[in-house]
Order: sequence, then C-alpha cells, then structure tokens
Amino acid sequence: MLITTTNTVQGKDIDYKGLVTGEAILGANLFKDIFAGIRDIVGGRSEAYEQELAKARQIALDEMSSRAKALGGNAVIGVDLDYETVGQNGSMLMVSATGTAVYIR
Repeated sequence: MLITTTNTVQGKDIDYKGLVTGEAILGANLFKDIFAGIRDIVGGRSEAYEQELAKARQIALDEMSSRAKALGGNAVIGVDLDYETVGQNGSMLMVSATGTAVYIR
C-alpha cells in the first residue's frame, strides 16, 4: 500500500474513501529508561528509545493501512505523524498516524 505525506499522486486519478488513523502506545521499560538517562548525561543517542519510537511508528502506520484497506483504499495520502508522551511522568510513548484513504486508479 502506498503511504505518502503528499495530498496527491502525480498523474493518477483518485477516489477518496475517508479519514483513517492508527495509534500505538508503548510503555517504556524501566531498564531502558535508566540506560537512556545515563546516555543523556554522558552524551550520545539513546538507541533504546529510538527502537521503541520506530516500533510504535510502524504499528501506527500498519493500523492506519489496515483501516484504509477496510474502506476499499489502496493508498493513504496526506499522512501526518504525531508523537507524544503520556502517562505518569511521560512514562509511555504514543504515536498517531492520520491520513486520507484513497483508491488510486
């Protein structure tokens, strides 16, 4: 399934199917939090958080694609990704993906 941030697909006719979303909320592991804190103190990147972020993003995109398919779409255009921390002290990561399900002819 084509997923794009653009609002059109060049040279293609599009039938609009509707708004679709996908969400993922993942809890951060205590040991990963501690390791990430240490990395932040000494500098460098937190690979643990990067992996969790990538995992959450993929779940949200997969869920959005499934919903587009259920509406008869074969693509999602105008995709927007949002990232938030939720829960006590921002202990969970939320990624939401929103777009327009379309059928490209």
